[in-house]
Amino acid sequence: MADGKIRVGIGGWNFEPWRDNFYPKGWPQARELEYASQRLTAIEINSTYYGAQKPATFAKWRDTAPEGFMFSLKAIRFATQRRVLADGADSIKRFIDSGIAELGDKLGPIVWQLAPTHKFDAADLTAFLELLPAEVDGLKLRHALDVRHASFQCPEYLALARQYKAATVFTESDDYPPIAEPTGDFVYTRIMRTHSDEPLGCKPEVFPALAIAAQTWAEGGEPDGVPRIEPAPAEAAAPRDVFVYFISGAKERAPHAAMALRRALGETVES
Repeated sequence: MADGKIRVGIGGWNFEPWRDNFYPKGWPQARELEYASQRLTAIEINSTYYGAQKPATFAKWRDTAPEGFMFSLKAIRFATQRRVLADGADSIKRFIDSGIAELGDKLGPIVWQLAPTHKFDAADLTAFLELLPAEVDGLKLRHALDVRHASFQCPEYLALARQYKAATVFTESDDYPPIAEPTGDFVYTRIMRTHSDEPLGCKPEVFPALAIAAQTWAEGGEPDGVPRIEPAPAEAAAPRDVFVYFISGAKERAPHAAMALRRALGETVES
C-alpha cells in the first residue's frame, strides 16, 4: 500500500512581513495566493474562523491554486468558542453549508479549535462530535480537533476521538499541551516554534528530523521522540496523509521553514 501524502504549508498568504521577504519585491498582493501555492502544498485559512466566506471566494481560491494543493479551514469560532459545545449546532451547519464544497478536491481538513479554557467533558464532546457531518454535497469531510487544555491529555479523550475518527492537532508550542497520538486517519501538526534569528525559522538540522517524523506518520507508524499519553502501538497502522503547518512563532519565517521541510522531504521547490 502506498504511503500517505505529506503536505507542508503556512497559515494564510496575506502578511505584510512576507512582502520583500517571501514574495518578490513589487509582487502584486492580488496574486500572493498564486505565488504561495506554487511553492507550498497546503495553506491553513484563518479568515473562516472569524466570519463566513462566500461560495465565490472558495471557488476563486480553488481556481488559483494548482492541482494537488489543499486548503485546511479553521471552522468558524461561533461553533467552538462555547461553554457547551453541543449548543453550536446551528453555527456548525451554517459553516458547513457556507460554500466550502466549492473547494472540491482541494478541501483539506476542517480544524475545530476549542478555547484554551475548555476542559475535557466526554458527554459534551460526544454530543459535539455527533454534529460534525461526514460529507457535504458528496464531498468527504475530514475533521481535526484543536484541543488546548491539559485535561485532554488522557486515554479517555484519545479513545473518544478515535471512535469518531477525528484527528487531534499536534501543536508544537510552549503555550498548549501537545497530543501527538494519531486519533484519525490523517495527522495534523502545527509548528509554532520558529525563530526570527534563524533565516529558515529553525536550525538547519531540525528539518531532516521533521521530515523523518512526517514520513513515519505517512507510512502508518509513530515517530520516536514525540510526547506520549499511551505507549506506542506494536504494529503500524494504515498509511496516513500528513499536514504540517508552520504557524505563529516567528511568522515572518514560516514560508522559508515550510520550503526547507519540503526540500528535506526530497521535493523540488521553486525558488
